[in-house]
Amino acid sequence: MAWTNEDVSRQLAEIAALLRLRGEDPFKVRAYERAAGVIAATPVDLAELSPEEIARLKGIGRSSARRIDEYRRTGRIDMLERLRADVPAGVAELARVPGLGPKTARLLHAELGLSGLDDLRAALEQGRLRGLAGLGEKTEQNLRRALERMGAKDDDRVPAADALPVAEELCARLAALPAAGRVAYAGSLRRLRETVGDIDLLVASDQPAPVMAALRDDSLTVRVLAAGEKKTSVLTVRGLQADLRVVEPAAWGAALVYFTGSKAHNVRVRERAVRRGLTLNEYGLFDRVTGGRVAGRTEEEVYAALGMAFVPAPMREDAGEVQAAADGVLPDVVTAADVLGDLHGHTDWSGDGKASMQDMLGAARRRGDRYWAVTDHAENLVMNGLSRERMVAQRGAIERLRGGLSGLTVLHGAELNIGADGELDYDREFLLGFDFCVASVHTLMHRPREEQTRRIVAAMEHPAVNVIGHPVGRIIGRRPGYDIDVEVIVEAAARTGTALEVNASPRRLDLSGRMVRRAVEAGATVAISCDAHSLGDLGNRVYGVATAQRGWARAADVLNCRDVDGLRDFVAAKR
Repeated sequence: MAWTNEDVSRQLAEIAALLRLRGEDPFKVRAYERAAGVIAATPVDLAELSPEEIARLKGIGRSSARRIDEYRRTGRIDMLERLRADVPAGVAELARVPGLGPKTARLLHAELGLSGLDDLRAALEQGRLRGLAGLGEKTEQNLRRALERMGAKDDDRVPAADALPVAEELCARLAALPAAGRVAYAGSLRRLRETVGDIDLLVASDQPAPVMAALRDDSLTVRVLAAGEKKTSVLTVRGLQADLRVVEPAAWGAALVYFTGSKAHNVRVRERAVRRGLTLNEYGLFDRVTGGRVAGRTEEEVYAALGMAFVPAPMREDAGEVQAAADGVLPDVVTAADVLGDLHGHTDWSGDGKASMQDMLGAARRRGDRYWAVTDHAENLVMNGLSRERMVAQRGAIERLRGGLSGLTVLHGAELNIGADGELDYDREFLLGFDFCVASVHTLMHRPREEQTRRIVAAMEHPAVNVIGHPVGRIIGRRPGYDIDVEVIVEAAARTGTALEVNASPRRLDLSGRMVRRAVEAGATVAISCDAHSLGDLGNRVYGVATAQRGWARAADVLNCRDVDGLRDFVAAKR
């Protein structure tokens, strides 16, 4: 079985979360949390270590080592399977609400029978929480606000990052079946939308029965919602619905187009098919007169038969892409291979970094990056920031590391804090000593629109500021972005030569795809950065690339698609 450190880290983190929900010994919970963190930050591929070597890693206890060895041998952890079966999915969903916590989630389930966000909203509307010890009117108000911040009223959608590990695990298990051919997840998850409502799974096979049976019997499944010859719907232990469809191999491409969506994109494509005397559905593209199949085996074949260029999945949002693909003017959007480095990353020099600078840089180099900017927090972020003296010391540490990192250019930067009036950490002369600077809002997020916009524009005017980090400040499912005038921001970015970040953290995706498009249309430059705080975060670039694709950004629009000389020219031009 192929597996990664991130896979194991997720498994152990889920064990910790479920143990906490059960009210288990806090020391036991923390042991699994610590092990998950250690594995996420370990620069060595655990698949290359023996069980004895894994057990000797600092922070990995005997119990965690046994779970890791079991996962590497069998592809699953029995303890996790038992916990998933024991902890109702609705309780885990309740515990996601900020400020609610595992103890209260268990109480609400035990006393009121609540099993999810819909139940919680109904209970709040009916005032049922007030009868429980320790839960009064103030608690109700806090929970209502938390649900609004989570976007829980939007069909209980969850961040794509929560659904992706479930989808990948289901796909891996289905792909292992002898009856299964090609396997993929589709829908909004394949388009890498910010949030998803369910998981769409697609399998190419001439034997649908054993494929369907495998999903229904899978230990990840709580219950079967629907079962048919070519479609099965189940509720997973994570509280997400998964819909599986099996199609014949000759229809794979057409089915992938159909089930990837979006619905609006599909409508436009089918309209084009009709105008050409064709019919498009999940079974293929057919001639309306003869009924013969014209295309269907691959997506590329389907689009080509309709006289269209291939449309990348994140662009399929009915935003003009169908006509552009037909006219031959669909932009050649940025790909992960175009991105040459990262311009926003943290190390354990700052309070929230989880891995050493050497490990972060080594991992970036192994991933093929040509440059990486160390941008730990600056001094005005009191809890996590570095003083001037610490920044000078870090600069020396970088110089000592550079010789051992052949092929990787290390830039010394900082993530500056944008003050109330746009002021920044340190003085002008010290700031201009950095190779590269990101500036971000971390405080005063609820200011009026004009004031919030003005402070960001003021920061852009500074010659040392090269990128505005997570420009809107949202955290998906938890916190909406602050109110800014996007038109003013993108105009100022273009005018001042300041890039706007597409923060690739799946909890942020900030700028959004819609804002990326407005930025590139205004002539602004964007930067796709992971804002990595751990080794596992370095794998988030795929989310940022998909968001930039949804915004029709080309490699020429993305700062870190330039080589290091082009990057330095960008910095020098502003200064």
